[in-house]
Amino acid sequence: MKIALLGYGKMGKAIEALALTRGHEVVARIDLNNAADIAEINKADVAIEFSQPDAVVNNLLNCFKHHVPVVCGTTGWLNKKTEVEEACKQYDGSFFYASNYSLGVNLFFKLNEYLAEMMNRHEHYEVSIDEVHHTAKKDAPSGTAITLAESIIRLLDRKKKWSDQPNAKGDNLVISSSRIDPTPGTHTVKYTSAVDDIEIRHVAHSREGFAIGALMVAEWIQGKKGVLGMSDFFKG
Repeated sequence: MKIALLGYGKMGKAIEALALTRGHEVVARIDLNNAADIAEINKADVAIEFSQPDAVVNNLLNCFKHHVPVVCGTTGWLNKKTEVEEACKQYDGSFFYASNYSLGVNLFFKLNEYLAEMMNRHEHYEVSIDEVHHTAKKDAPSGTAITLAESIIRLLDRKKKWSDQPNAKGDNLVISSSRIDPTPGTHTVKYTSAVDDIEIRHVAHSREGFAIGALMVAEWIQGKKGVLGMSDFFKG
């Protein structure tokens, strides 16, 4: 499989190293220093996009125009996701997005949903989310934290929206973000009451978990069309 890497930072390099061990070829490495080379993606069977929030939409549109399936993990741009999905359909393209490609995190998402569903009956528990990442991460809260929050809001009647303001109360679900090196990513969902606390937590030890997940999706997406996500991947 021929891969174009859109974004060649630490994540792009981790994906490249794993791709080579799995017998794939990296035919393009595009970042801020050679953004004009985006046309090189037409050499690729698939593009893997881990760039910056201000570059992602242009990268995705170029993939659609060149009929190259694209696997995207960049966060911080989701206010334009509907526009991108419409463009994917217009070009009959293949677009896979996930806020986190770690297989462990996606199991954690399911556990979070299960716990929120049970906690809907126990209103004396307050819920919050804490996330910690490295200082190079541009967006806060993380896309993973927002995904966790959206599931809780969907399943917990007493929460209607998330907030990054620490003093928010009532129907707000508070997300606290910290940036500390060299943390790849830690997410904690905490339910607190007067008598006890319940926590679930995912701690990433390296970028390799994210890289292998993205690469597995890139292998899986071959021959598929449309707007796709982790629920589609896990169905096989």
